[in-house]
Amino acid sequence: MMEKKEHRSVLLVDDETDIREVLAISLRDMGYEVLEAENGEKALALFREKAPLIVLTDIKMPGMDGIEILKRIKHENPYAQVIMITGHGDTDIAVKSLKYEAIDFITKPISNDSLEIALARANEKILTQELLCRYTENLENLVREKISLQDHLSSLGGMIGSISHSIKGLLTRLDGGLYLVESAVKKEDKARLSEGLDILKLTIDRIKKMIFDILYSSKERKLQIAPIPTLKFAEDVADIAEQKALPHGIRMIREFGRAPDRFMADAEDIRSALINILDNAVDACTEDLSKKNHEINFIIREDAGHIIFEIRDNGIGMDRETLEKIFNLFFSSKQSKGTGFGLFISKTIIRSHGGEINVRSAKGKGTVIHVRLPKDIT
Repeated sequence: MMEKKEHRSVLLVDDETDIREVLAISLRDMGYEVLEAENGEKALALFREKAPLIVLTDIKMPGMDGIEILKRIKHENPYAQVIMITGHGDTDIAVKSLKYEAIDFITKPISNDSLEIALARANEKILTQELLCRYTENLENLVREKISLQDHLSSLGGMIGSISHSIKGLLTRLDGGLYLVESAVKKEDKARLSEGLDILKLTIDRIKKMIFDILYSSKERKLQIAPIPTLKFAEDVADIAEQKALPHGIRMIREFGRAPDRFMADAEDIRSALINILDNAVDACTEDLSKKNHEINFIIREDAGHIIFEIRDNGIGMDRETLEKIFNLFFSSKQSKGTGFGLFISKTIIRSHGGEINVRSAKGKGTVIHVRLPKDIT
């Protein structure tokens, strides 16, 4: 049955030199590498050093006997197979060894046939254990894959639900904007026409952003790291955010005086991450009806080999429950106005650059988002 033995190493333990020599010759003729030990202490030392999976040990030896060796080996490696060697009058002890999970016992004088049969049983048991381990490992992998698939399907369901809800809200806004434009054209009402066009522009911008977020989250993208001139990059990002802020009377304060000349990053990704954060700051200000004047501070500075982007707003702020969820995929505190992608993607981008993002906020007092990136990522 065992045409090919995978385990060719045997630890032979016997205090009688002559018996060890004879058995070692037989074992080597069968193709085994033989490790010899004349007592239990040396046997355990060899077992720990060489880790053989088959042990052939005499039962009666001075000091540590074969039963004690069996117990210790099974304790250290339950997969090791121990064959006991016994004399004619030691059958009861040999049977007792089976209680401690010896694979077999053979009686002196030992014939090659009985030795081969015992070794075959040991090899078969080892092979069965290995196959069982591989089967169990494969089964565990299948279970993990199934759980992962279920998670992906759950995420996909959540994504579809979130996107559908967002699209429904955007379509409603488009309908409202078109209605205002059409009625303004009929009545030649320039004020209403301007209002309708503003709604259409804002809604189209939201659609563009949502599509980008969906595309970003649906595929892996290798970072395109390159030197970025900090001031030009910062002004571009601030200009984009200001287009959304100014119609609401929100003041954008730029503090770039302590910014480094350049930093290394994927410009497209970092721009998207910062615009997502700034968009949220604008939304926080527009939702806050308790203050007349709102402002956003966009701060960039250098700190110990890192570039710091800090965005402060005096908007509506967040309670602790919201603060704990803002980076979760599909979570949005904006009801129909949000998709739950933005800050999740921002955090993903920042972490992919080896950076970190932290948030401080209090209900009614505003929010501070602190982004720290290595200045010279490679």
